[in-house]
Order: sequence, then C-alpha cells, then structure tokens
Amino acid sequence: AMSEVPSNLHYTESHEWVRAEGDVLFVGITDFAQDALTEVVWVDLAEVGASVQAMGPCASVESVKSVSEVNSPLEGVVLESNTALEDNPEMINEDPYGDGWIFRLQPTDISDIEGLLDTAAYIALIGE
Repeated sequence: AMSEVPSNLHYTESHEWVRAEGDVLFVGITDFAQDALTEVVWVDLAEVGASVQAMGPCASVESVKSVSEVNSPLEGVVLESNTALEDNPEMINEDPYGDGWIFRLQPTDISDIEGLLDTAAYIALIGE
C-alpha cells in the first residue's frame, strides 16, 4: 500500500511532516515513518519551552523494533507537546497527521518553511 502524503503539508528528509496554522507549526512523523517503525509503544515528548535547532532532535518515538529521533523542522521554541501520546502512543500509527501530532513549534522565521520538501519531493524521496 502506498503511504499517505497529504498535499497541504511540508516534509523533511527525516520523515517529519509540518503543518502551519498561522505562524505556529504542528509537527509529527509521516505515515511512511510510522509504517516503517511498526507499532509505537512510547513517545519521549519534546520539552515545552525548549529552544530547538533546525533539524535538531527534540523528541523520540519508540516502537517494538527501534527508537527514532523526531527532529524539529525549523529553528524555534517548543510551544506544546501532545501529552495524549503518553497514554495512547498508538495514535501515531492510527492517525499520524491528526491526533498523532507530536509537538507545536513557534518558528524563529516562518518563511524557512519554504526550504522544506513539498509533497512531490517527499514522494520522490520515499520512492513511491
């Protein structure tokens, strides 16, 4: 089955998705990434208030197979972590682009989002 790659999002080469709502970004991992990880059993959430570098690790997702870093797509400050994932980490598998979001970021410069991958570039990256 082909991975779901919504057209309204931006993507990173390390399989994060980014959705802008105003000047705030929602970040999670893609359908391709959750499928590769298999069953997610634990999420180490991003620290609220932490300053993060572009493509610097700020959270991690642990599955029965491996642990995967979640990187911040842009430089900024973590506004919120999705604490619902502490009790329901499987939401990342079930709804990676919705309820399975991982953190919200206040980017230093929202225009940097244009440097991320668009849908076509991400699809090319994952080879689907």
